Amino acid sequence: VIAAYFGWVDKRNEMRKSCVFGNGEPLPAAVMDDLKQFMDDNAVACRWHPGDFMLIDNYMAYHSRQTFSTDGRRKVMASIAKGTKDVKSKCHHLTLSSGDRMPSVGLGTWKIPKDKTAESVYSAITNGYRLIDEACDYGNEVEAGQGINQAISEGIVSRDDLFITSKLWNTYHRKEHVKAACLKTLKDLSVEYLDLYLIHFPISLKFVPFEKRYPPEWIYDPESADKCMVEDAVPMRETWEAMQELVEEGLVRNIGLCNVGVSMIRDILSYAKIKPAVLQVEIHPYNSQQVLLRYCRENGIAITAFSNLGASSYLELNMSTKADSCLEEECVRKLAEKHGKTPAQIVLRWGVQRGTAIIPKSSKTHRLVENISLFDFNLSNDDMMVIDSLNANKRFNDPGVFAEGAFNTFFPIYE
Repeated sequence: VIAAYFGWVDKRNEMRKSCVFGNGEPLPAAVMDDLKQFMDDNAVACRWHPGDFMLIDNYMAYHSRQTFSTDGRRKVMASIAKGTKDVKSKCHHLTLSSGDRMPSVGLGTWKIPKDKTAESVYSAITNGYRLIDEACDYGNEVEAGQGINQAISEGIVSRDDLFITSKLWNTYHRKEHVKAACLKTLKDLSVEYLDLYLIHFPISLKFVPFEKRYPPEWIYDPESADKCMVEDAVPMRETWEAMQELVEEGLVRNIGLCNVGVSMIRDILSYAKIKPAVLQVEIHPYNSQQVLLRYCRENGIAITAFSNLGASSYLELNMSTKADSCLEEECVRKLAEKHGKTPAQIVLRWGVQRGTAIIPKSSKTHRLVENISLFDFNLSNDDMMVIDSLNANKRFNDPGVFAEGAFNTFFPIYE
């Protein structure tokens, strides 16, 4: 009604006169102006691109329109449903190419200590999280599974309510190792299937048997004098085709990639029977990856952003300093003050509003609650552009940098 009253001006419509009550009386101008102002003040700002679409839940409010009659009029019936609708999740979702829905906020579990993982995962689920992001290399999948199954056994969620992600490690890229690695992860998490299984890095390393060392980590033989990574040249096609078989067997529902760029994605799309559903990469205000984001969007690939707050994840690894924190940027702090939120919530909302899923990590309950409380405010286009301006194409998670210092091996994956 607002749209017809103020807009849609054509040969059939005249602004402020095209929409009237059924008896022909005009709508009260003051009320309509007030409603329009309210809608303008509370509008959700989203960037739209070719191929984007929106799903609208018409449970609470709906309308229908008849076709135009011979006198140029048509009836519009509108209604607001009685009662309220319970919100089962505090998260919005991204719809994947498979049709599955992935929550837009999840719990990242990288670097959560083993003795805190089960409690952190359980606490996250009780506070509304439905996406749990895991990986073989994190070394805490058993404990994450304990937290998941505690929540399920207590009736807080069912397995189908959750979206569980894990990742194939570098030493398992050969086709004969992919399924075994997946089965090991399923056993550790105590689940029958994964919602998403990702290739962790475009790095193929020499196989380390499960019984010898698990997780195998980066160095092939930590006991040798020459402690280094040992490459095993496995074509990505071989690994991807083995990943597709996991979907066909029902072990995983979606497959995807991590830490790769446009060139590798384009190559995989040229032969994939099942295309990547998700790409997980480092994205934060200092590394916005706008070109990669656009390419994936135009090819139907959802993006999960990790290291959402930038430097904070890497301080304890001596891979960043406090001076690298985008949370200290004056513009971020001003936006936090403007919206009555924390700087972290501003940066996380920026990530969600760009259409990416985010997976901030925390083992503290108050932080878990803060990190998911992102859907009661909105950043304007001007706000978004202010944060966009911080981009410096700065990565903190780059094997071409950390592998040489930590594992005595120069192994770049980015030019």
